[in-house]
Amino acid sequence: MRIRTVLVGFGWSGREIWLPRLMASGDYEVVAAVDPDPPQREAFTAATDRPAFADVDALRAEDADLALVASPNHLHAAIARRLLDRGLATFVEKPVCLTSAEAETLAGAERAGGGPLLAGSACRYRADVRELAALAGELGTLRHIDLVWERARGVPRSQGWFTSRAEAGGGVLFDLGWHLLDVLESIAGPVAFDRVAASTSRDHVNDPRWTAAWRHDQPAPELDADVEDTVRGFLVTGDGLSVGLRASWAAHSATHDVTEIRIEGSEGAATLRTCFGFSPNREKRPRLSVVRRGSTSEIELPAEPIGTEYASQLDDVRDRLADPSSRGSAIEGARRIVGAIEALYAASETQLPTLPVATAAATR
Repeated sequence: MRIRTVLVGFGWSGREIWLPRLMASGDYEVVAAVDPDPPQREAFTAATDRPAFADVDALRAEDADLALVASPNHLHAAIARRLLDRGLATFVEKPVCLTSAEAETLAGAERAGGGPLLAGSACRYRADVRELAALAGELGTLRHIDLVWERARGVPRSQGWFTSRAEAGGGVLFDLGWHLLDVLESIAGPVAFDRVAASTSRDHVNDPRWTAAWRHDQPAPELDADVEDTVRGFLVTGDGLSVGLRASWAAHSATHDVTEIRIEGSEGAATLRTCFGFSPNREKRPRLSVVRRGSTSEIELPAEPIGTEYASQLDDVRDRLADPSSRGSAIEGARRIVGAIEALYAASETQLPTLPVATAAATR
């Protein structure tokens, strides 16, 4: 039986990422959409010949098996709570929530409403990331992981909700950083940080020359973004694993967009150099190398079309819907990631050399 799915949000993500993959999948049937904007609703109906509603209250839980939430960030938790309260299985694209308080609200709604919460970011479903994660177990005790995602020119929107702290929660840390922290957990498992140092900057976010042209955004002449375009962080767990994180929408050092993940273990190191996301300004092919005792070897990686990881994520959503034991795992992962993001922002604001995570959360 196909999973009857409602697409909540028909902006760029809903239109360009999710709808084509849902429609192409034999496991899903798109039955409706929800979007407050009349032109978006008209576009959805024209593309699918299915109804579109202005509000989730127009949905009947018995008419769908799954809601996929692809709305602006600040609406994710509120919409998901309403859907979960009605017992509807709900998948929320990243970021699942913007604060630890929102995470607790969603956990309570999942427990009380009956519908499972599903979430996560697609990057962990890439073939090259899965290959890297499999290699991690061969590197001995993990000592350090570097997570880098830099765009040469990639501010996703120079005006609008994406660069408004009130609506997006933050800038590149919530956008690219959430992906990196989720990939970290796919490599190292669940992690909690005892110490955090960070800095953020926004040198380019209000300059239209740094806009992501591939998104076809049309920035206004006067820009007023109040989020960071670059974050640099260093985090340490209680058992001594250190993590370097660097994410940037606009990097002077980059001639093209690149993601690099390096794992250092007691028995060797592995580096994946690739490019997450949809930017055409990317690495031509992913490269994975392993170094052991001074000897370097290259690992052959399968070629994947851009965006394949989103179809793979839908396969995982299908499997988790059929597995009652997966209930609660998504919100636990989101709780850890948003806690780390809160700590990074707090460390950046206070400019302390190191900051315990618990203290960071209290100062937000």
